[in-house]
Amino acid sequence: MKNPGVILSKAGQRHTAQRALLLDLIYRSRGHIDAANLYQEARQKSSALSLSTIYRNLKLFKDLGLVQEHQFGNSTHYYEPQVQRHHHLVCLGCGRVFEFRCQSTGKLKHQLSIRKGFQVVDTEVRITGYCPKCQKEGGSNHRQIAYHGKGGD
Repeated sequence: MKNPGVILSKAGQRHTAQRALLLDLIYRSRGHIDAANLYQEARQKSSALSLSTIYRNLKLFKDLGLVQEHQFGNSTHYYEPQVQRHHHLVCLGCGRVFEFRCQSTGKLKHQLSIRKGFQVVDTEVRITGYCPKCQKEGGSNHRQIAYHGKGGD
């Protein structure tokens, strides 16, 4: 994990106990967590936190590059630690999210820069389909986003 205290200080922000708690919960979440679940977990440890504090700090963390924000086809925003760049496979049946890495996106960014003169600042690949379990079961009518784990390259 990046040193959040240093990053916050350089940005003119204080490294408070609440921010430390939220970052710890995000980094321990082992996946993608939304604001509502982060709020529920944080309230168990500190009753002084409000939902608006959660949203304000998530925005700050995102702006400072401490977390990544994703939207997997629904209106909910999910957050995860800023780690090695990866992309997501989202199952349309069960809603599970699988992570994968793809070296081709780095090459594509470079090619776009050379061929089109376009300065790419970020890439996000989200591929939708059906996981092996849902293919076997013939799909599913319910859809709930759930983190499944890291995939291969």
